[in-house]
Amino acid sequence: METNINYKHIVDNNFILSAEIYSRKINHFKLDKVKEKYPNIFDDFKSFDGFAFPSSDYVTQFENLKKKVKLLQISNVNQTEWIINETQKFEYVPDKYLQSKKRYLLNSECILISLTGGTDTDNDITSYFDNSFKAFLNQRVSAFTMKDYNKDYFFYFYAMTKTKSFKEQWLGKGGIQKNTVASDRAKTYLPKIHNLGIVNFVSVLTQAIINKEKLIKERHEAILKAIETELLENQKPNKFSFELPRINELEEVGRLDTGLYNIDFKKLDFLITNYSNNYSRLKDLKYKPLRGPNLAISIIGVTHYSTKRVSEKFYKLIQPTDLSEYGTLQTERYFGNINDIQLLKKGDILFGAEGNIGKVYVNIDMNEKSVTNFHGMSITNTNVELYNKCFVACYIKWLRHKNYFKFYSTGGQGGSFGVEKTENIKIPNFSVTKQKEIAKLYHNVEVEYNADTFTLANFLGKDNEYNQQAGIYELDKTAKQLKEILNNAIDNIVNDKQIEIKF
Repeated sequence: METNINYKHIVDNNFILSAEIYSRKINHFKLDKVKEKYPNIFDDFKSFDGFAFPSSDYVTQFENLKKKVKLLQISNVNQTEWIINETQKFEYVPDKYLQSKKRYLLNSECILISLTGGTDTDNDITSYFDNSFKAFLNQRVSAFTMKDYNKDYFFYFYAMTKTKSFKEQWLGKGGIQKNTVASDRAKTYLPKIHNLGIVNFVSVLTQAIINKEKLIKERHEAILKAIETELLENQKPNKFSFELPRINELEEVGRLDTGLYNIDFKKLDFLITNYSNNYSRLKDLKYKPLRGPNLAISIIGVTHYSTKRVSEKFYKLIQPTDLSEYGTLQTERYFGNINDIQLLKKGDILFGAEGNIGKVYVNIDMNEKSVTNFHGMSITNTNVELYNKCFVACYIKWLRHKNYFKFYSTGGQGGSFGVEKTENIKIPNFSVTKQKEIAKLYHNVEVEYNADTFTLANFLGKDNEYNQQAGIYELDKTAKQLKEILNNAIDNIVNDKQIEIKF
């Protein structure tokens, strides 16, 4: 296979030989070889583009409007999650469009592909819509369905749209914000291989990843519900009453520009302090919050960053901006050649202290040396068991869900939450049984992922058995393992290499 750039290639590309163009040409060479053997799976699909709904009709700001329908936009598609879910942030349009724009209402499962992307072809531009709710499709997004539905080839196609090869073809050339044009779309090619065993392998991996993401969201909702239910059902007989702040309260808080006098904050604080078994502050429970180190070059010197750990001198960097609302790590990031840096210990709770306040992650996996940055805060306690740390992390997630930090934080750009405030977070004294029940939804130490016993025939069943007992941490960890296997498989397909069916 030819992989060298010659004079003709330079002329064909208007004498441009950037790294991006070079990468595209190499991709073109690879695809030429595969095209000789396999048809284009795009030929099995039909699509339609979304409608440019007028922004004046986005009705998110009208809370009293009841007759509205979700508007699925490019921002919903370009998230790291593999499935569109109702917990995402949506705009809405009036339901008057149910008649006039009915053709843009999604009414079956489909693959959604962005028609606009950034400069980085590693970014996600596709997502899966399972038709579990109604939504209109907005402009710059295209919906793909199969002409003759075949489940394995449907999810095989979706997996193939995650490849860099696809994105380089689809997003076209030039510009900071690349836009797909008709000519790019018409030329886009993804191989439809004939080996049905490999197609099934790719399909079940993709389905399993989607299923795990669904369950992560379900576990997250279950955590929030369990905490709130325990508080609501176990209140002291006191009744809430709201008063405007008096001088002694103003002097105690020491600020006027704060949400601590807000009636919604007062109700939330009452719900916690009126719990029948009382409450403790983090500092009473011997939790010690520590700000992460400043990783500026002026402080630590020049360092090297990578998406993989390339040597023993590299550390895993866990930043609050990389955390999801569910307590998972969305981006793998490493940096190296730094000495004497503050490491996270097993069970440390990473807590977003600036901008992303309240996003949490429990440092469970100790196979890698991990650190956070100055925007994060580690909450550490060596005297309690891991279940208690997971419970505290879940409770902080609940506080974020209830906008606790919005009331409490100070400053712009999302606010900040200092060490002193963190030490004084009020934790209701749930029983050990209840703490373990909630913690298990986040991390279940009792389950094992015995992938060596999985076969293509039993994989989805065995994987689902594991999922029923797994917490958010385990679901996320195994989803990432499956993504790595899947990435290797589809990379081998594009490069026309042999694929081993192994989980």
